[in-house]
Amino acid sequence: MGNFLGAHLSRAAGTGCFFWRRGGGVLSGAPRSIPLGCKLRRVSLGTAGGAGRAKSAPVFGGRGGFRAFGKAWRSAHHSGIRHQPHIPVAVATPCGEQIHREVQDYYGKELQKSDDLKTSACVTSARPLSKAVRDALERVHEEVVARYYGCGLVIPEYLESCRILDLGSGSGRDCYLLSQLVGERGHITGIDMTEGQVEVAKKHIAYHMDKFGYQKPNVEFLQGYMEKLRDAGLADDSYDIVISNCVINLAPDKRAVLQEAYRVLKPGGEMYFSDVYASQRLSETVQKHRVLWGECLGGALYWKDLYNIAEEVGFSPPCLVTASPITIVDKELEGIIGDCRFVSATFRLFKVPGSSQAGPGQVIYNGGIVGHERELVFDANFTFKEGEVVDVDAKMAAILRSSRFADKFLIQPGRANAAALQGCCFKGVKVGSRQLHGWVQGWGHGCPVPSELPWGIR
Repeated sequence: MGNFLGAHLSRAAGTGCFFWRRGGGVLSGAPRSIPLGCKLRRVSLGTAGGAGRAKSAPVFGGRGGFRAFGKAWRSAHHSGIRHQPHIPVAVATPCGEQIHREVQDYYGKELQKSDDLKTSACVTSARPLSKAVRDALERVHEEVVARYYGCGLVIPEYLESCRILDLGSGSGRDCYLLSQLVGERGHITGIDMTEGQVEVAKKHIAYHMDKFGYQKPNVEFLQGYMEKLRDAGLADDSYDIVISNCVINLAPDKRAVLQEAYRVLKPGGEMYFSDVYASQRLSETVQKHRVLWGECLGGALYWKDLYNIAEEVGFSPPCLVTASPITIVDKELEGIIGDCRFVSATFRLFKVPGSSQAGPGQVIYNGGIVGHERELVFDANFTFKEGEVVDVDAKMAAILRSSRFADKFLIQPGRANAAALQGCCFKGVKVGSRQLHGWVQGWGHGCPVPSELPWGIR
């Protein structure tokens, strides 16, 4: 990338970043580094008097090209750089490392409790909680609960003795709740990039182990990135379940997150996660807005992209568990977002081995899962009642056969009733209108219609 209008980029040793330099040193006051892969666009800068070598500075765009990171422009201005519309300069938009830093600041410094959030995106409720989960939540330390910013709870079923990884574990609320549900023979690992949140979680390990009556901790907390689980020492095929609570939207590279989750899951393992999804791909303005990123909206994935990424990574088609609309209570943010709509949704993905693939069939739930003894609501379309025959498609049959649920079902292969196959694993699944909330109609032109995706919940 060499010389560029008198300024040049040079790679920092051992990193993937380039530094903007002018003459012999780094341009005073400019952002120090721009990670590779950032989108570039053009603004105009020139030299004082318009003569001689052009001098350039990276400036984050906005009105006139000089909105955010004003220090960079002011410093450049005092160095003899002025606006001249004939000389183009490359400009980086926020990405990668910058997003990580700003998210850490937002959750580690600006937010002190969940009441500080400006939207309902990060506090949206999931489905009704079982008594066992409610009781477990009451035993979690009040500071851990107060410093947690997830979307309700992400608690899958049948967890006894499971090894679970929580991506973006924050203050550790879900980890301590799950610690009780997996029992002393299970294990919970929480990973989060924000030092302050990890410190809160670690501080209360002894408190919770004593309260739960455990002889030794069955939880651990790591500081690291969910896109780079290998760097944190997490091995292939080492977890039964990966959960995440309204965090993946904060990651610059969603595909990497799903790839890493797939890698660390055992064959038949599940990724059970809630997140925020958009009715359309987001504008650059929304994606670059710092508060919207922190509020889980600026990095929200377009819902169709989730399906594409999951398939490319190797997961089964996403099964929608719950979905609910997000309310924007801040008028300024509402104006920036425009006509895009958001939902908080919980999905489950499975790492189905090729050997488990088969045809459609009929299944009978044997019951016995704690908290779901008589009925297992698997997702928005499949509810398995104890002792009743349910027709399932090939994908659902493979999920039940290969996952931890296998010993709770009697699975009979064979041709099922095609009219009854309305499960999550059918692309183009149809959901009855009574299952859809009226708010779905408000999505407008970007709304995933029922024939495309089952956004409704029971």
